[in-house]
Amino acid sequence: MKKLRVYSLALAMLFVLTVLGGCGSKTEKWAYDYEPTEAVIALSEDGKATYKGNEYTYTKDDTYITLKDENGEQQKIRYEMNGDKMTLYEESTYTRSGSGDGVVGNWLQGNGWSYVFTDSGEFSEENIFFGHYTLDEEKSRIKLMYNDPMEDAYLYYTLNGDKLTVAYPWPMVRVQ
Repeated sequence: MKKLRVYSLALAMLFVLTVLGGCGSKTEKWAYDYEPTEAVIALSEDGKATYKGNEYTYTKDDTYITLKDENGEQQKIRYEMNGDKMTLYEESTYTRSGSGDGVVGNWLQGNGWSYVFTDSGEFSEENIFFGHYTLDEEKSRIKLMYNDPMEDAYLYYTLNGDKLTVAYPWPMVRVQ
């Protein structure tokens, strides 16, 4: 009988230590670098994720985080790691306004955001930021070189008729 009490006590202590020590999986939480305390994406070791307040399951390779919602819908988000920092490429789709060929043209979104790419290699972003761009069709990438003292940006893109989808780079940091 005494052995049973000792085993019961040992199991009870093990249970308490497990609960107090936390038996959940580790979660990486990432925020935009300009808002380091607000998590945008959280990735748990158990395959669960939260992105912009929505719940998903996820898989990850060296290029994409693939989110799957409860209905089985998938969303792939390109990302790049650089040490302890991550760049998340969030997609937005623009519609060509007027004429143009390839990425050249005036591109608009319903919310007023815009890009203008000229055939002479100049661009305008939101009619606020200006500079020059180069196009790497093989990598489906546009390099934006700003006139202002800003870091160059690489946008990944897909073009489908008069629809331009760009994956814009957002520097991320671990939530503080």
